[in-house]
Amino acid sequence: MIGASNHFEVAIATAVMLFGLSSGAALANVAGVLIEVPLMLPLVGFRQRTQHWLGEAL
Repeated sequence: MIGASNHFEVAIATAVMLFGLSSGAALANVAGVLIEVPLMLPLVGFRQRTQHWLGEAL
């Protein structure tokens, strides 16, 4: 988790430095991660609850 957190902060700083604070790239960099993590958690939970449907193929 610590390594991922550091990369996230570096990515935000790089996007802001390259594209400016009010750019869409900087906004997408922040909002993308903040949307992705809460969306992935229910998907993983769904996969774990329905694992018996597909077996161990995935």
